[in-house]
Amino acid sequence: MTASTTRRTAAFRSRFVALGALAVTGALLLTGCGDQTDGAGGGSGGSGGGSLNAKLPEKIRDAGVIKVGTDAAYKPMEYKEGAEIVGLDPDIADAMGKKLGVRFEFTNGTFDGLITSMQTGRFDMIMSSMTDTKDRQEGLDDKGKKAGKGVDFVDYLTAGSSILVKKGNPEKIETVAQMCGKKVATQRGTTSHEILKTQTEKCEKDGKKKVTVEAYDTDDEARVRLKTGAVVADVSDFPVAANAAKSGSDFEVVGEQMESAPYGIAVSKGNTKLRDALKEALVAIIKDKSYEKALQKWGVEDGAVDSVKINGGS
Repeated sequence: MTASTTRRTAAFRSRFVALGALAVTGALLLTGCGDQTDGAGGGSGGSGGGSLNAKLPEKIRDAGVIKVGTDAAYKPMEYKEGAEIVGLDPDIADAMGKKLGVRFEFTNGTFDGLITSMQTGRFDMIMSSMTDTKDRQEGLDDKGKKAGKGVDFVDYLTAGSSILVKKGNPEKIETVAQMCGKKVATQRGTTSHEILKTQTEKCEKDGKKKVTVEAYDTDDEARVRLKTGAVVADVSDFPVAANAAKSGSDFEVVGEQMESAPYGIAVSKGNTKLRDALKEALVAIIKDKSYEKALQKWGVEDGAVDSVKINGGS
């Protein structure tokens, strides 16, 4: 998800089998976090890791678990099947876990609260389709004011925002410039939300009626509004919009992707050991093709990265 405190744009969200008492204890601690929504997902991690395992922080090596914050309502990136969190992000994390010799334990929460939760120690990292932006890196709010310590990103996918409309496009919407005076839905705190805020300002500057932006906690809620005809469009990340269009007969994607940018795995500033180990694990799964297989499984090959960057967003 591309979100401001941004799910990009976006952990990728993993399922792993618990290993012994330490893993059970870690899971209990995670499910007690205050800002989480119901449901958590695990995933199957590897037992090896070799030299990459040695590069992880000692606390994580000892626990054998990397705690991941995510907002599991962004199919196909991360979403819930029963109590389990599945999707592209968990699959990528699963492959990385095999290289690092640890398991990634995903816990569901509200997107715009993930960074705060990580910085207070509830998560080790965020994998939630989060767009890598300079504002997030520097801890700035939507007005450019310092609001936190910022985060570092390990970039793993490229995606832009897309416009989702009802099948047949009854309002003939192709661009955000056509949304002045109309009601449009999106997910709160995302890059797509910021695109609509900017367009609203432009509409007013041009003497037109502003866009009435309905921002929701999840993109699922935004799509419900679109399906009922209460809004003319839903602006969301391309992988999510494309999946919604392909999964049924209610919607279609129109126009071009906007503001393509990298999704990043977020870690707290100063946590360079974890950041660098994650980067090496991602490089390793790109090299052995398990990264490519995961993208093919979910139909998002067009978003593949050839090289792994830290803080490559703008």
